[in-house]
Amino acid sequence: MIRVLTMVALVLPLTITTSNLTAADDVVRVFIFAGQSNMVGSDSKVKDIDNFPPFRGLGTPQNDVLFTYTLGREDKTTSGGWVSLQPVNNVFGPELSFARKVTAAIDAPIAIIKCAAGGTHLGGDWNPDEPSGFKMYPLTLNLIRDSLAQLDEMNIRYRIEGFMWHQGENDMFNEDYMPNYGKNLKNLLACWRRDLRSPELKFYIGELCCKTIWGMDLRPRMYAISKGQRAVTTSDPLAEYIPNNHIGVEIGGGVGLHYHYGTLGQLQHGENYADAYLSSIGIKRPKQENLKRWPYKKKSTINLFVLAGHRNMEGERAFTADIETSDNHNDLLQNQPQIAFKYSLGGGVSKSSQWKPLGITGFYDTFGPELSFGKTLAAASNENIAIAKFTHSGSQIIDWTPEGSEAKSRHIYSQFIQF
Repeated sequence: MIRVLTMVALVLPLTITTSNLTAADDVVRVFIFAGQSNMVGSDSKVKDIDNFPPFRGLGTPQNDVLFTYTLGREDKTTSGGWVSLQPVNNVFGPELSFARKVTAAIDAPIAIIKCAAGGTHLGGDWNPDEPSGFKMYPLTLNLIRDSLAQLDEMNIRYRIEGFMWHQGENDMFNEDYMPNYGKNLKNLLACWRRDLRSPELKFYIGELCCKTIWGMDLRPRMYAISKGQRAVTTSDPLAEYIPNNHIGVEIGGGVGLHYHYGTLGQLQHGENYADAYLSSIGIKRPKQENLKRWPYKKKSTINLFVLAGHRNMEGERAFTADIETSDNHNDLLQNQPQIAFKYSLGGGVSKSSQWKPLGITGFYDTFGPELSFGKTLAAASNENIAIAKFTHSGSQIIDWTPEGSEAKSRHIYSQFIQF
């Protein structure tokens, strides 16, 4: 018998030589990063990187990764050629953590070409056929061609490996661009493949941030953009939708309220692209071990506790590395095999298919209240307990209701009940 108890809490220069690119496979994998402010890295702060243990050290240049960029609107910042991968003007986008994770997993050199500007439209600035405004499409195309030509001049072999795209917020404010986002995105991908002569180019389409007031007050408009994105990634076998709604977010400054991923969010943003790319080449994230032995006697009563909710239940800014420095709680790093544990985190981004021993999930090296909750409860009682954890830090309360909202893809009630 199972009794269910629920708890809810809602620029350094780089001289390019073949010695920089030493690897078992010396063909440089070139990745393109493009989009608007959350690709630029607005409201991220290099000085804050070391506050987040899994990402410490990423503020320093990665000299084994080639990097070239053009960033900004009226006053553009450019690298003027290839440099070492590093933050620019004390901010950074997803490229830093992406590069570190990919280079640690593959035995081949990589290079990153980045072109991004905040407040730009796919319907206008990025329009391949009739670019307007800051004319981002021809700007990016020229940057890519010039950068690849420099590699050719140095007899460095390369191939374009992937295209990371994060853009769409500003299209939702234009009554023509918003309903046509999917059509325009499909055309954009086709034009990139044509103009870069890469018909098999893989695209990674980043989900927009709905974790803030934009995901509440502007829910129908954000949903319209996401429908366009999903229509493309569903129909195009070489385009993948990358969930981002669960990652960190910060309130920025400037005119009005700006919501960007900020420091932690950008670090996680990059890992999301890295995980997707590595998965596409057959390198999967390590999985937590399953229970080796069912810890309960046959036909015994099990008290099942359901932990569900938002970012604080998920454990957004609680890192396992901080447990290691604790005098009283470092035993929480060890699995608790006497407690069966199942989880679905980030709206299903990370989930267990079978029961696990209660322990660290590996989800951005974070943890929620389940570790100390399980330990404390087990120490105080001889009864059997199990824990099921279901969280989505990018959700709002309406997403948990049976009725949901017009944003159907954000409705998690049925997933929660099925879980």
